[in-house]
Amino acid sequence: MSSPDQTPPAAALTDVTAAHASVNLLERLADKLGGRASVSAVFGEPVTRDDITVIPVAGIGFGFGGGAGRETGTAKTGEGGGGGGGAAATPLGFIEIKNGTATYKPIRDPWVDIALPLAALLAGTAAPKIVRALRGRRALSRARFTRGG
Repeated sequence: MSSPDQTPPAAALTDVTAAHASVNLLERLADKLGGRASVSAVFGEPVTRDDITVIPVAGIGFGFGGGAGRETGTAKTGEGGGGGGGAAATPLGFIEIKNGTATYKPIRDPWVDIALPLAALLAGTAAPKIVRALRGRRALSRARFTRGG
């Protein structure tokens, strides 16, 4: 004869089943995405021409997530699960092998090469004017305070 302590409640079984489904889903996603994020995805196939070998280099990122749910109550039954994932590759540069010497050459965004120095130049030009304007306001404020007005 079984006691009430030995029989698991239906809600506990639903939790275990939903949790198992969500873990299974996450494991499958990790296997599929992890298999694609390999060394060949980061370092592309080498290209050789005229005694120069070029190996493309990329940054790879991937992520995934999932969840599970259930309904509770006397008339409600059910379970749920969901998940998703994705991967992205961004070109970073290339390795050039020439005359027995390997050199990494990054790919740079021309806007960053132009926008950053331009922003620094503008900030350097505007900062002294802003500081002078703020000092002038403080001095004016102090003068009014000491005069009582």
